[in-house]
Amino acid sequence: MSERRATGLLDVDRSAVRYVRKGRDDAAERSLLKELAAERRRFGYRRLREMARRRGVVMNLKKVWRLYREEGLKVRQRGGRKRAIGTRAPLQKAQAPNAIWVLDFVSDCLDDGRRFRVFNVEDQFTRAGLCTEVDTSLPGSRIVRVLDRLVAAWGKPRMIVSDNGTELTGNAMLKWTTESGIKWHYIAPGKPMQNGFMESFNGKLRDECLNENVFTSLAQARRIIEAWRIDYNAVRPHSSLGYRTPEEFAAAWHAANAGGGGAPAASACRRARGSQGQAFGALRASLTAPARDGLEDKRPGRKDGSAGAEQKDCAKDQIENRFNL
Repeated sequence: MSERRATGLLDVDRSAVRYVRKGRDDAAERSLLKELAAERRRFGYRRLREMARRRGVVMNLKKVWRLYREEGLKVRQRGGRKRAIGTRAPLQKAQAPNAIWVLDFVSDCLDDGRRFRVFNVEDQFTRAGLCTEVDTSLPGSRIVRVLDRLVAAWGKPRMIVSDNGTELTGNAMLKWTTESGIKWHYIAPGKPMQNGFMESFNGKLRDECLNENVFTSLAQARRIIEAWRIDYNAVRPHSSLGYRTPEEFAAAWHAANAGGGGAPAASACRRARGSQGQAFGALRASLTAPARDGLEDKRPGRKDGSAGAEQKDCAKDQIENRFNL
């Protein structure tokens, strides 16, 4: 021991020694596997390895399995019936307005116990609520008509994100997806936070509107929920948008990118506050007029309309004053 100290060498416990692994750059292999998985949707990692070998890239089977798991390329098991086909790649965050729409359902009930559902659609980038469709029944054919109306008003998005609900995986949606050419991304079953933007919208809708009101009729529910959506887009500040409204954020983004610029600056956002989002304002009349009047229980998304008897609303004046209708 003294000799080791004299020479400057000390005993080091083996538990203190750690080997630092030097990983290889697998970017090219990852990119190739994702490309092959997009082309061959039902191929597992063994067949993907063989397809890569045919392109001149030889990889160990265990390496292919590791990259296959890390990139989330696992083949989804088919159910007992034919469902709509969605993308297999991990979801990317939207980089521009109208790039990705997220959608989901929320349920509530009237004061007499009759249940109704709300079909919500939100733009992922601007956080703007595009639609709050309210009815007691919202089958796949009804959802297709609502989406056609939104596409005609806002334009076609590049991708739509949803869960695996029966309304969104049926034959009607399968046909519409094929004809429209819009990519559809289904989140993993039992993992709602993969659609976190929509879950946030649903939570705000329930906390700020559904839990704050007692609905006596469908017409009243449509009027109040639509008024909340307009307030959500034009008045309510969003912390994720720098405490701006979706209309202000969208207007600022378009102003900043009119000449090929980058993200919206604070000054551009302030200049856009006066316009209040011209793109949103131009569509507001056509999308919200049936819900604002509340005089008849009909919706443009419904095939024949639903003529329900309008119940007397003793708190109508208070509600309308509250939402400035």
